[in-house]
Formats: sequence, C-alpha cells, structure tokens
Amino acid sequence: MDAPAKMMLIFLDETDRWGESRAPLYEAIVETLFQSGIAGATVHNGIMGFGANLYLHRKRLFGVTDERPVTITVIDSETKLRAVLPRLRTMVQEGLIFLVDGEVLHLGLRGANRA
Repeated sequence: MDAPAKMMLIFLDETDRWGESRAPLYEAIVETLFQSGIAGATVHNGIMGFGANLYLHRKRLFGVTDERPVTITVIDSETKLRAVLPRLRTMVQEGLIFLVDGEVLHLGLRGANRA
C-alpha cells in the first residue's frame, strides 16, 4: 500500500439496492472495490443511527429492521481511492462518502515471516 494511506467511509442504508438484480448496494460496492484492486474494505452493520435527513434508523420490535445504517470502511492510497470514486458516486444515490487521512501503524499479513 502506498503511503500516505487514506480511509474512505461510505454511509448507506441496509435496504439500499443496486442494478437490475436488486443486490444489496453494500455488496455491489465491495465487489467494485475488489475488482478495482483496492487494498481492503469492511462492511459494518449499525444498530442505530441518523444522517442528514434526520430520520432515526434502528432495529425495531421483534428484530424487524428499519433501514439500519451500514458503513463501508475502505483503506488504500489517495490515488487509488480517487480513481474508483467516480464509479462509487454513481452507485451511492443516498448516502455519504467521506475521505480521512490515515497512517498505517501495523500490517500483519497471513503467511508472512514473523521476526
């Protein structure tokens, strides 16, 4: 991963869909990031939250969801993140894409030699 690192945060609703297949938007975004060679991405499912529309999203009675918040955390170089940004902007119709400076302090890789 090229230094300095950046962290992109993408905020969506769990019920957001993408394309003709109506697949979950978060899955389509992660697949796009993977195909673009991004270093890593993780989807986090929120319990409760609200955004610019000031609508409170939360888990309802008996576990029925009410558009719970989803955040995708993405880490790579600014160059690579900005390269995929135009595609992400077309995908995220309602939501927020946020870019943050970061510093990689440790990167443990599976199968790497340990000293």
